[in-house]
Amino acid sequence: MQRFLIFIIFFISFQIVSSQEQKTAFHSLDVFSLEWASNPQISPDASQIIYRRNGFDIMKDNPKGNLWILNTDGSSHRKLTSREVNESQAKWSPNGDRIAFVSSTDEGSELYMYWVKTGQIAKLSQLEMSPGNITWSPDGKQIAFTMFKAEKPPVIVKMPAKPKGANWAKPARITNRLKHEQDGRGYMKPGFTHIFIIPAQGGTPWQITSDNYNHSGSLSFSPSDNSIYFSANRIEDWEYDFRNSEIYKVNIETKVITVLTSQKGPDFSPKVSPNGNKVAFLGFKDKVQAHQNRILYLMDSNGKNRRAISNNFDNSLSNIAWDREGKGLYCTYDEKGNSKVAYITLNGKISKLADNLGGTTIGRPYASGSYSVANNGTLVYTQTRPEYPSELAVIQDKKRTKLITNLNDDVLGHKILGKTEEVWYKSSFDGRDIQGWIVKPPFYDASKKYPLLVENHGGPILNYGDRFTAEIQLYAAEGYLVFYPNPRGSTSYGEEFANLLYHNYPGQDYNDVMDGVDYLIKKGVVDTHKLYVTGGSAGGIMTAWIIGKNNRFKAAVVVKPVMNWISKTLVADNYFGYANSRYPGQPWENFETYWKFSPLSLVGNIETPTMVMVGMDDLRTPPSESKQLYHALKLRKIETVLVEIPGASHGIARKPSNLISKVSHTLAWFKKYQK
Repeated sequence: MQRFLIFIIFFISFQIVSSQEQKTAFHSLDVFSLEWASNPQISPDASQIIYRRNGFDIMKDNPKGNLWILNTDGSSHRKLTSREVNESQAKWSPNGDRIAFVSSTDEGSELYMYWVKTGQIAKLSQLEMSPGNITWSPDGKQIAFTMFKAEKPPVIVKMPAKPKGANWAKPARITNRLKHEQDGRGYMKPGFTHIFIIPAQGGTPWQITSDNYNHSGSLSFSPSDNSIYFSANRIEDWEYDFRNSEIYKVNIETKVITVLTSQKGPDFSPKVSPNGNKVAFLGFKDKVQAHQNRILYLMDSNGKNRRAISNNFDNSLSNIAWDREGKGLYCTYDEKGNSKVAYITLNGKISKLADNLGGTTIGRPYASGSYSVANNGTLVYTQTRPEYPSELAVIQDKKRTKLITNLNDDVLGHKILGKTEEVWYKSSFDGRDIQGWIVKPPFYDASKKYPLLVENHGGPILNYGDRFTAEIQLYAAEGYLVFYPNPRGSTSYGEEFANLLYHNYPGQDYNDVMDGVDYLIKKGVVDTHKLYVTGGSAGGIMTAWIIGKNNRFKAAVVVKPVMNWISKTLVADNYFGYANSRYPGQPWENFETYWKFSPLSLVGNIETPTMVMVGMDDLRTPPSESKQLYHALKLRKIETVLVEIPGASHGIARKPSNLISKVSHTLAWFKKYQK
C-alpha cells in the first residue's frame, strides 16, 4: 500500500512538472503559426458573422486569408468556401440572403457571390484590376465598387525601330506626375480610380465617374434618389492641394456629379442616413499642423445645414456607421493607447461600447481593428489583448463582451508570454503625464534586475498600446525588460499633445523617452549597465537622436530612419507632403531648421555601437538615409554594421521571415554587447 501511495505521489508530481515544462517562451518560428481575425461582418438579423481569417504561408513567406463564417454564439465555425485562395471584403446583402466578396489569385481579383441558403458560389465579374470599397445598393440589386483604370504614359520621343531579333534595353519610363511612386507598391502606373456599378446577379460593370481625378474612398448609396455619395479631390489644382477632399454625389443614371462641401481640408467617409435625408462624414478644417482630430459632421443630403457633431471630443473619430433608426452613429477612436468602439448621438454625446479594439498589426502594437453592427444593435468587433492577436468578440443585449473565437490556443496555449504592464511617469521638461508599457520576460523573477530594451514607435503621429505584439514578445523571451512609451507627438492623448512636435521634431519627445528609462531605473527593475535602444521609422529617428544626445546605451539598432531631413524630403515617395507641416517652408528655403532637426547633425557625438537596418526597396525612408548614418559611423571608426533586407519596403515585417530576421539581427547585436 505504501509503495502504491509513493507511486501515486510520484505520478502526480511528474504530471505537474510535465505540464509546467510543456509551456515555453514565444519563439521566432511561432510567428508563422499565428492567426488573427479581421473585417467581421454580422448579418442583418444578427444570426451569423463572416470574417477574414488571416495567417502566414510558411512556404511562400506571405500573409494569407480566407473567409470563415460562424453563428453569433460561436457555434458552427466553418470555412465559407472550399477554395484555397485569398478572399476578402465580404459584405452581406441588405436582407442577409447573399454575401458578396473578392477572391484573388495570381491572375487577378474578381467579385464573387455566396448564397446563404444553398451554399452556392458564382463569379460575378471579369475585371481588369482589383475591386475595392464593395457596397450594396439598398434594394440588393446592384453592387458598387472602386477600381483603378490605367492611362497611357507620356511619350517624349519616338524610338527608331529595332532590327528583327535585336535585344535592346527596355524603353525609358517617363512620368510627369507629382505623385508617381508609393512605398510597398513601387512605380505607380498612370491612371485614375473610378466608381463602377455591376448587377448583383453578375454582368458587365459600368463606370459612373469620369475625368482625371481619383475616386478611391468609401461609398454610400442613397435609398431615395438613385445616387452614390463619395469623397474625392476634383479641384483643378488637386495634385498640389493634396490635403483637400470634398463630399460629392453622383447620379447613377445620368452620371451627373454634384459637389456638396467646400471646406478647406479633408472631408471624407460619407454615410447616408437610413431615411436618406442626412449625410454624416468625417473631416476637419485644415490648419496645417502635425495632427488634427477627425471630426464628425452632419448635413442635409443636398449639402445644406452642415454642422459639427464631435468638435467637443478631443480625439479623432473613425469608421462611422449609422444605427438602424438614424438617431446616431457608431464609431471608433483611440484613447491613451487603447482603441474603443463607441456610439455618438446627433447631439454629440459619446458612449463607449467596447475596449481593446485591434490586434490585426501582428508585428508591433499599433492601433487597428474593425467592427460591425446588426439591425438589433448586436456588435461584433476584433478584440486584442497583449496575450493574443485579434479574436472576434460580441456584445449582445447590452451584456458583457463574449469572445467567440480562439484562433491561437493551439500555439499560444502552450507558451508563456511576457506580461504587459502599464506605466505612467512625469515629464522632466514640463511635468506632463507620459504613458508607456513594459513587457516583462517570461518566468520573471522580481528579485532580479533585467537588461532594458527600449522600443520607440513610428509615426510619430501614431500610438502604441496594450495590444498583442510578436516582435516585443520575442525580445522579452530573450530575457529583456522591454519598454515602449508614447511620448509627446503620439495620438490618443488629444490634439494638443500630438501637436507638441509641430515644427519641433525631434524635440522633447527625447526627454519623454529618457524620463521613462530613469523611472524604471528608480523602480529597481533595470540593470543600469545593460541599456539597449531600438525603433523603426520615426522610432529609428528617435533612436539615432538618443545616441546622438547621450552615451548611456550599450548598443543601438536604428531601423529605417530619417537621418537628413533635406535629402529625405526630396527623395521619399511622399516628398511633396512635408513643407510647412513638418518644418516651415521647403528645404532650400529653410536649410538651417531642416538640418537642426536632422539626426545626422549629431553623428559626431555618437559613441554607441550601432546596427543600421533598412529594406532595400524602402521608398518612405530610402536606403540612402540609412547609409548616411552607416557611412558616417564607419568614417568615425565607431562600431557599426549595415543590414539591408532584400525586397523589403518600409514595412520590413510584411513577410514573416523578415519580421524574424529583423528581430534576430537586433537581438544578436545586443547580445554582442552584453558583456
